[in-house]
Amino acid sequence: MSSPEKSQSKGFFSAMTSGFSMFGSAMQRSVNGLLGYEGVEVINPEGGKDDAEEEAQRGRWKHEERDDYWKMMQKYVGSDVTSMVILPVLIFEPMTMLQKMAELMEYSYLLDLADECEDPYMRLVYASSWAISVYFAYQRTWKPFNPILGETYELVNHGGITFIAEQVSHHPPMSAGHAENEHFTYDVTSKLKTKFLGNSLDVYPVGRTRVTLKRDGVVLDLVPPPTKVNNLIFGRTWVDSPGEMIMTNLTTGDKVVLCFQPCGWFGAGRYEVDGYVYNAAEEPMLLMTGKWNESMGYQPCDLEGEPVPGTEMKEVWRIAAAPENDKFQYTHFAHKINSFETAPRKLLASDSRLRSDRYALEKGDLSKAGAEKSSLEERQRAEKRHREAKAHQFTPRWFDRTDEITPTPWGDLEVYLYNGKYTEHRAALGGSTGTAEDDDRSTEFNPWQYGDLSAE
Repeated sequence: MSSPEKSQSKGFFSAMTSGFSMFGSAMQRSVNGLLGYEGVEVINPEGGKDDAEEEAQRGRWKHEERDDYWKMMQKYVGSDVTSMVILPVLIFEPMTMLQKMAELMEYSYLLDLADECEDPYMRLVYASSWAISVYFAYQRTWKPFNPILGETYELVNHGGITFIAEQVSHHPPMSAGHAENEHFTYDVTSKLKTKFLGNSLDVYPVGRTRVTLKRDGVVLDLVPPPTKVNNLIFGRTWVDSPGEMIMTNLTTGDKVVLCFQPCGWFGAGRYEVDGYVYNAAEEPMLLMTGKWNESMGYQPCDLEGEPVPGTEMKEVWRIAAAPENDKFQYTHFAHKINSFETAPRKLLASDSRLRSDRYALEKGDLSKAGAEKSSLEERQRAEKRHREAKAHQFTPRWFDRTDEITPTPWGDLEVYLYNGKYTEHRAALGGSTGTAEDDDRSTEFNPWQYGDLSAE
């Protein structure tokens, strides 16, 4: 590790420790005195310790709902709650995790630029900026729906991309995705690990992300930082992603290491990202800095990590304008994700857009959304019981589980790879372009492996 990387890492952990300890002690005393709940911290990154009591009363929960939910959730403190807790639709957004995976494609033009670029270090600038670009969407405080086993999501009509994702495992929850255009292929196996801490949730991305740039066959590997969701029950919910993002060129050994600064007192450091592009000898070549909710830039640097005299910081990516006062904090692209404008003709019946609970929530009918969600989850449980009774194994349609087990900073991961059958399926239908037909909108959601088991 080079000296700039060492000093950067040291500074990061120091800032993280001091920032959260200052906030935690002041806020926790105030909130505990008000609410009588030990160990619950309420932190508002835009405020200070004087408004802790006021902030503790904020949030989407009514007082009686909050107290009941807190009593129910206390037993899960310290646990991975990825799939063990039934949550109310009150905290959901009308989108599934498969759709949220597709949001990474909004600024896919950056990968096109990486493929067209001959400079190996600028390739990493473009590609890592693409990886950062989705964090503005990831800061949303609403929870997406967990996909049903066998559920899919398709995306076309954006940057020449064909995107397919599938829920390949229910316990543990795992998704696989594949995207492709003339410049790159994108493959991901996604598996989240969580730790519930009372009023916050740590989320660890136990996944593998690979991007192949087609012109030269360069393969890029991405390891994102963990995420922390603050004030789940008490206070105003907000999201932070303190840690390192590392993107490695597996072909050449070059890499980029970017530090997502933790949110400090009064919001200091929130959104900030800093780091370097290194060559294979771990010497800094380019400095990168910016904010994940605004823009990223780069500048040549010397071997000490200092900007080269006479050079300027150049912007490489800037976030697109977002709708104001949007109920679910959606971007314009997030709204397209839910629409049929980005769906191919003859949409798969297993597509997330067709979920009855998601659609009811989108229309503002929480009662129906809750009932439909319970119905889908019960049918999924019935299929599991039937599968186990018949000694059947679920087999994904568009992805194959490999024998490869890859290590991640948060645990080992079973790898799923795209099997090419979706490309063949679309070719047989006459391609993927065009808009979904009106008939697709009325198609019944059907990810099921078996027929209706309600009579059994």
